[in-house]
Amino acid sequence: MEKKHKGRPLSYLLTTYLLGMGLFTLFRITNTLAFRIHAGPQNWGSGLLKAFAMGLRFDTVISCYILSIPLVGIVTGHLCGMRRDGYYRGWHLLTVLLYLTAFLACAADIPYFNYFFTRLNVSAFSWMDSLPFVVKMIVEEPAFILYLFLFLAVGFCYVMLMRRIRLRWLTRLEKPERLLPAILLGILLAGCCMIGMRGRLSIKSPIRTGTAYFSDNAFLNQLGLNPMFTLLSSMREAKKNKELHLIDSETARQVATGWLPEPRHDTSGVIRLSPDYNVVVVIMESMAACKVGHFRPDRNLTPHLDSLIAGSLIFENAYSAGIHTHNGIYSTLFSQPAIPGRHSMKWTVIPKIDGMPALFHSKGYQTIYFTTHDEQFDNVAGFLYANGIGRIISQKDYPAKEVKSTLGVPDHVMFDRAIEELGKERRPFFACLMTASDHNPYILPDDIGWEPRSKNISEKMVEYADWAIGRFIRKAKQTSWFANTLFVFVADHGSSDESLYDMPLSYHHVPLLFYCPGQIQPDRRSDLALQTDIGPTIAGMVFPIENGNPAGIDLQRQRRTFAYFSADDKIGVLDSVHFYRYRMSDGDESMYRYRNHETVNLLPEYRTKADSMRRYGFSMIQQAYDKLNRRP
Repeated sequence: MEKKHKGRPLSYLLTTYLLGMGLFTLFRITNTLAFRIHAGPQNWGSGLLKAFAMGLRFDTVISCYILSIPLVGIVTGHLCGMRRDGYYRGWHLLTVLLYLTAFLACAADIPYFNYFFTRLNVSAFSWMDSLPFVVKMIVEEPAFILYLFLFLAVGFCYVMLMRRIRLRWLTRLEKPERLLPAILLGILLAGCCMIGMRGRLSIKSPIRTGTAYFSDNAFLNQLGLNPMFTLLSSMREAKKNKELHLIDSETARQVATGWLPEPRHDTSGVIRLSPDYNVVVVIMESMAACKVGHFRPDRNLTPHLDSLIAGSLIFENAYSAGIHTHNGIYSTLFSQPAIPGRHSMKWTVIPKIDGMPALFHSKGYQTIYFTTHDEQFDNVAGFLYANGIGRIISQKDYPAKEVKSTLGVPDHVMFDRAIEELGKERRPFFACLMTASDHNPYILPDDIGWEPRSKNISEKMVEYADWAIGRFIRKAKQTSWFANTLFVFVADHGSSDESLYDMPLSYHHVPLLFYCPGQIQPDRRSDLALQTDIGPTIAGMVFPIENGNPAGIDLQRQRRTFAYFSADDKIGVLDSVHFYRYRMSDGDESMYRYRNHETVNLLPEYRTKADSMRRYGFSMIQQAYDKLNRRP
């Protein structure tokens, strides 16, 4: 005779969670063994434990999503005095089916991962129109049958164990004797479930695929991921990001690969640095050209940056690829344009992209990224770890007392940490520093022995950001590595200053300067320049190599005919005289003589030129999109 227990719904939910976590771990162990058999002996060290610990976080996310609806139904029924066994049996059945679906994804992921070296994602459905072929392939491959039997065995055991859990904890339920404590306990459980669904306590960003990336080992970085998580994330991503069809892909390829920038006739002043030169790229938050005294002497907000400009090679007509920070990081480091309507770094399956981090890493450089705040925001850490960055110093690495807001530590604290860390390096380094203080919420440090002159808080923050840069350079000059280092300063994007056009150019016009005393002579260039040109230009200085990236040019040796950029649903293309603007939402287009700040639409008069500008801009963006999505 089966022993009867008093029903306890919270015990049922907790036991179900623990069982699910155990089986997720079993699949992760199986995947690890399968990969080891497939790839041979591996030296993972403590990284394997860290990957499994990371896996518990992702498994918890999936478990909490699975349990969220049954939790509401079961707890509500219990509080309301529902005693019918069939009611709870229904919620139990839903829970079992959802977990079985997740286990099926885990089993299917093992052969998928060993073949594609990427977690299960929406691409797995690419062959559904050839279902007979897929079924035949599965039947003919013993490994697939093995993992199918693994799923069936795990599934059978899971159903039997869940039946025992239901009989023990989810039958013979009585209404709670003390209702208020039971309600409070239910609310607490629901809150814990919501936190578990986010995967992180940080309010800035929930857990993302990139959170699992913690090293330069591609297997360990992916091991912690839950296949159901990557599958659902990629499905949501595919639904959100519609296909981009600006121009025919073949035309885009021909234009992008066939476009030849105008060569500079005078290359006598081309800068050549030795291959062991350090490179420090400072991406300045929102430092539009219109904020910089060099461009707007009437403002006088940036005396330190102006001093740097006076000793640098500056491109006065440089433009950011987009209007978001992720655009600026992506385009600066990887020489790729911003894709309209597409987040540059939020990928479930993170693509491999050639760029400065990978180039310098291949040359034996230490590659480091510094940020003031949460490295997981915008999936930055995962994307950078997957594409050549070896270390990331972020909010977690600073003392808690230094963290002032959601943007983490003030700029000068990050710069001080960079001085400290770079001074420890015993080999050449490539470092990128991303500032953040000139961004809401504005937090002006009050204990630094410096006061701004401005009264407006936004202008105070520009002054502070400039002060922090000047202080950084002064400290860098006292180091042993300064004399052997190229500094590059650029903004991630601009800011609002003028509203002449519905695509404000002030959001794209940014300072771009190359600073290397003794090696780079001060010079002003009026050539058009883009963030995508920074990588090829630096590579041309440090490693004289052939540039194979049509999206970026070596500004020392080539000139741009057009600059192009995007702002969500708008695309802009300009030359030295005209600005062409296209709005994707309704196909509206216009042409302005922006140098004279004219607002008259000149499109009818310059139709042929506008078509040429549009063809070029559309092709460059379409080609970049097609490459990312691996379209021919």
